[in-house]
Amino acid sequence: MATTRLMPLHVGKGRTVAEALGRTTDYVKNPEKTNGGDLVTAYQCNPAIVDQEFLFAKRQYATITGRNQKEHNVIAYHLRQSFKPGEVTPELANKIGYDLAMSLTKGKHAFIVCTHVDKEHIHSHIVFNSTTLDCTRKFNNFWGSSFAVRKISDLLCWENGLSVIENPKPSRGSYGTWLGEKPPTIRGKLEQIIDAALVDCKSFDSFLAALRAAGVEVKQGKHLAFKIPGGKKFVRCSSLGEDYTETAILERISGKRIVSPKAERAAPNLLIDIQTKLQQARSPGYERWASVFNLKEMAKTLNYLTEHGLLVYGDLEMACNAAVQKYHGLSDRTKANSARMQEISELQKHIGAYHKNREIYAQYRKLPPKKQEEFYAEHASAIISCEAAKRYFDSLELKKLPSIQSLKQEYAALLAENKKLYPDQKKAKAEMMELLTTRHNTSRILGLTEDEKQQEQRQEER
Repeated sequence: MATTRLMPLHVGKGRTVAEALGRTTDYVKNPEKTNGGDLVTAYQCNPAIVDQEFLFAKRQYATITGRNQKEHNVIAYHLRQSFKPGEVTPELANKIGYDLAMSLTKGKHAFIVCTHVDKEHIHSHIVFNSTTLDCTRKFNNFWGSSFAVRKISDLLCWENGLSVIENPKPSRGSYGTWLGEKPPTIRGKLEQIIDAALVDCKSFDSFLAALRAAGVEVKQGKHLAFKIPGGKKFVRCSSLGEDYTETAILERISGKRIVSPKAERAAPNLLIDIQTKLQQARSPGYERWASVFNLKEMAKTLNYLTEHGLLVYGDLEMACNAAVQKYHGLSDRTKANSARMQEISELQKHIGAYHKNREIYAQYRKLPPKKQEEFYAEHASAIISCEAAKRYFDSLELKKLPSIQSLKQEYAALLAENKKLYPDQKKAKAEMMELLTTRHNTSRILGLTEDEKQQEQRQEER
């Protein structure tokens, strides 16, 4: 599955905000592409008038904050998800798009998800309002947001048993530059290059020669300093860790100092597609660093499999499925509790309003029609609150109102249960991510295709 980068939607020349919003939303909602509109879902907005609702929110934002939204301001964000042909149903694609939008916006922005089925590959368009629901803030398109979108998207694919792009091609609007984790800092890269250059070095001169071969610039003088490929300035050895000073390097070459590998996480990271990344890095030293990185991750993957007794691929698949099921079970339970807690809060509010105003409402109902108008003008707020409460009770089909005390006790019990479940849910998610990453790496190490994976499982089951 592929996800494009997050695309900000601007007004553009010769267009109003309404025209820009309308053109985009009309395209993604096209009934000919969305199975007559059946594949359009929305959050906190009406799909039929979504452009007008977005526009109204922006006017409210301007009124509340006093900020003038100029032409260059972002009015909405648009992203796409594409799926492998024949791998996903339109309904599942739409659900995954909804979950992606909810995770990215954290439920603070209205959005629509429109799944198109007019092409061979099913794909979804997600458009969300740049203005928050309370109209006081705007979405912060943070640095690396496209990486975050891909990470969320890939996780949702893994959870639903779908494939992800193994070798994304670098292009405008793709996520080809994502490395599977936050890239190391300049100093971190330099330390890694030094570590690689020190392997099998017999002298200081051969060490410097290895660095230069890796594209590192060397400056010798009062202080020994290096500049990595693409770096803006030299970094002194003395400013690195204690194992990277000039004296320490000499001791490491002579064998007087043995540097133990840095402690690493038990869980492996995603392997890097070196050839694809080299097209972007354009650095002789990058291939060496990436190769060392992949070797470490392969070792961590093997250690993880050994420690957890998952040396049979079928066992790994079963562990992944169990982990996903466990996480979703806990997640569904906490979500159900949260939904019930919200319902209890709403019910308490209406019960309180009803008890407070029911005598006034009873008097209002007993009055003849001619006197009701005058009484209503004097007690409008109380009557409206009481009528709203009655409508809410009817929607729940309540024959008898529960006591406030019983609702408080239920709310407290649900809250206590969620507090107890959250650590388990967090742990289950971490275990699920470790297993999914390990399975992904194992498939790449073994070079298994989807058909080969299924064949491998069938052989193991015999």
